[in-house]
Amino acid sequence: MRFDERFLDEIKSRLRPSDVIGRTVKLRKQGREYVGLSPFTKEKTPSFYVNDDKGQFFDFSSGKSGDLISFLQETERLSFVEAVERLAAEAGVPLPAVDPQAAAQETKRQGLLDWLEMAAQWFEAELRRPAGRDARAYLERRGLPEKEWARFRLGFSPSGRTALKDYLVAKGARPGELVDAGLLIAPEEGGAPYDRFRDRIIFPILDVRGRVVSFGGRAMDPQARAKYLNGPETTAFHKGHQLYGLSEARKMIAAAPSGEEPPLLVVEGYMDVIACQRAGIPAVAAMGTALGEEQMEVLWRHHPEPTLCFDGDRAGRQAAARAIDRALPLLTPGKSFKFAIVEGGKDPDEVLREQGPAALKSQLSKTAPFVEALFLREKDLEPLDTPERRAGLKVRLRKLAATIADKDLAAEYKDELLRRYEALWPTAAPVNTVGGAARAMSQHGWKQRKAVQSGPTPETRAATERMRASPKPLSAALAVAALQDLSLMGDNIELVDRFGFGDERLKDFAQELVRLSYEADHVEMDTAVRQLQARGLDPSFLRALEQDARRAGVAAPFLDPGAARDQVRALWKQAFDLLVRLEALERAVAEAARDNDFTALPPLKAERDHLRRLINSDWAHEDAEKPVLPH
Repeated sequence: MRFDERFLDEIKSRLRPSDVIGRTVKLRKQGREYVGLSPFTKEKTPSFYVNDDKGQFFDFSSGKSGDLISFLQETERLSFVEAVERLAAEAGVPLPAVDPQAAAQETKRQGLLDWLEMAAQWFEAELRRPAGRDARAYLERRGLPEKEWARFRLGFSPSGRTALKDYLVAKGARPGELVDAGLLIAPEEGGAPYDRFRDRIIFPILDVRGRVVSFGGRAMDPQARAKYLNGPETTAFHKGHQLYGLSEARKMIAAAPSGEEPPLLVVEGYMDVIACQRAGIPAVAAMGTALGEEQMEVLWRHHPEPTLCFDGDRAGRQAAARAIDRALPLLTPGKSFKFAIVEGGKDPDEVLREQGPAALKSQLSKTAPFVEALFLREKDLEPLDTPERRAGLKVRLRKLAATIADKDLAAEYKDELLRRYEALWPTAAPVNTVGGAARAMSQHGWKQRKAVQSGPTPETRAATERMRASPKPLSAALAVAALQDLSLMGDNIELVDRFGFGDERLKDFAQELVRLSYEADHVEMDTAVRQLQARGLDPSFLRALEQDARRAGVAAPFLDPGAARDQVRALWKQAFDLLVRLEALERAVAEAARDNDFTALPPLKAERDHLRRLINSDWAHEDAEKPVLPH
């Protein structure tokens, strides 16, 4: 569903925030505002304010603020679309007419959901039929009794090559639809499609509303090529966005007693999710892939600090490391993660079976904050037995802190990580701050020089204005490509929202593109341009952006109209990651220079300058390509 600004303003004009919010928060009038206890934190003195004139709420205890839409998103865990639909109904504003293309796509998606639901019911029935005998025995051995099967909608797919296909075709399905739903595989060499899941225990994957969108299957044959098999990307199922078990976990969180916030765990496998939920712990899992940025945002909509629980083996440590790297740029004062390790190299399912729910809850309650997990990972990368290796650790810590998009939090992380670094060698003189550097120089008999404070010269101001007026060519190319195809932002969408294509000057434009992407699954470029212009974007900005993008030349192959879609996506992501990395290095260098950290500054500057040269050498070419933006 697509919503323009006029539609959203119409809704807000018909509703008073104090009336809507007042149904869940007890408010009292105080001057021109309303005040009450925060719905986000436990407090005794009211610090939550609602201003009807501004149409906003402000919560000083948690730092959160926003409008009615964001209030419903925060308090009721609704998506943007769900919150808008709720408020539109309350305001008596009819929803906008659906785009015919989007309507056709939604009709197709609903048809796939119907077949997926029918398949889930068939799998459930097969588990209880003679063909499911071995599967039933396996579940019993894993400590999962029959009375629990219905709760998690467990099923079984028999070994026949077309058993499910024959059943659904007899119900009226077309094989092509079942291929689109991910239930059948169409051979590349041609031939009739056949069942994707065969001789496997079936775990239905539900969306947040409890609808079946795909399946995961565990092979009964120990010699099977893939122990676990997941459904493919489809119109109904985006693997990078879904989390197994979220629908049930959401119910458990909502059912918690008032004032209590149960943990939300992220574990590795289907059986681990089931084990935790049986023990009364809300838990979810990614589907056979590393936890992505989109999934992290979904988690944060339901809990401010989910707990990541990975196995203690090598694969589990690697998964934890990848999660740290992906989450770090996205952290904010209200969004982080904790880490928990199950003792003895076991997983949650094993602990539940061997020791019971109480033991599992006890182990999972022992968590480490994100900053500790990050520091320990870097500290344990190599022995710290030489000055070079110790300096290397310091440089890494500075660089990692600088990747956090929230600048206040980045500064706190830098200070905390360096405090932990200095605590490793308590007798060493701290030199990571201005005061520490001064003390160190004084100890060596060096005369401390006063810092010379001087304002920028006219030439410097003029150069700054020129830089401010024109973004980096590669950044402009990234922005143009994203406008052509919003889906390019994909898993990086939150980073785009915060980093602005690696260039602060494009941040507002990036946020508008992100908003368009959230409002609709697919927006054609011409439509996106019209919507941006309707929101006040100057057409001359787009023309200038096109010119800046052309300066990127051969460094922006993702703008090649003849390139394959998968190649475009991969190249776009590589370029975006490169510029985000450069911005983080720029910040790390500035921080080290400000702190007079003469240990970390030279290697940081060397890496930054190398990256600058790499970028500049690649896109210093002028190309007379055709315009890529409509005028």
